[in-house]
Amino acid sequence: MIEVLLTQSVEKLGEPGDIVKVADGYARNYLLPRKLAVLPTPHHINQFKRVRERRELELKAREEWARAAQAKLDGFALTFSRKAHDGKLYSSVRREEIVEQILQKLNIEIPKDKVELDAPIETLGVHAVKISLYKDITASIRVHVEEEPSAG
Repeated sequence: MIEVLLTQSVEKLGEPGDIVKVADGYARNYLLPRKLAVLPTPHHINQFKRVRERRELELKAREEWARAAQAKLDGFALTFSRKAHDGKLYSSVRREEIVEQILQKLNIEIPKDKVELDAPIETLGVHAVKISLYKDITASIRVHVEEEPSAG
């Protein structure tokens, strides 16, 4: 076993700045050549201490943003009008449209892949939609789909 200082996030091992014990071969053949880790010299420890502090501040800011967004989003309702026949929509409500409306109405920018749909929204009515904001922080919104009045 050998101790190494991680320079990048390594799944199931740790974050930058962590000092971990790994098998000699894993360090020599994988972590060190790929520059995922270095030997923990006083210089490297000091250097990555600063990197780790910056990263922790960034993660804390992300979490604070997620909690603020969750407070605004939880229980929020969006309304869409669609042409429909027998309750079935001609065009489904897409993730892009949901994030676009959230941005317009609440000024919260959310990546579309964070909108969790069990299935496409293809029927009239109220649909619960979960939005993953950060780690285990999620918000639940309601999407109302109304029938578009027919022209004529």
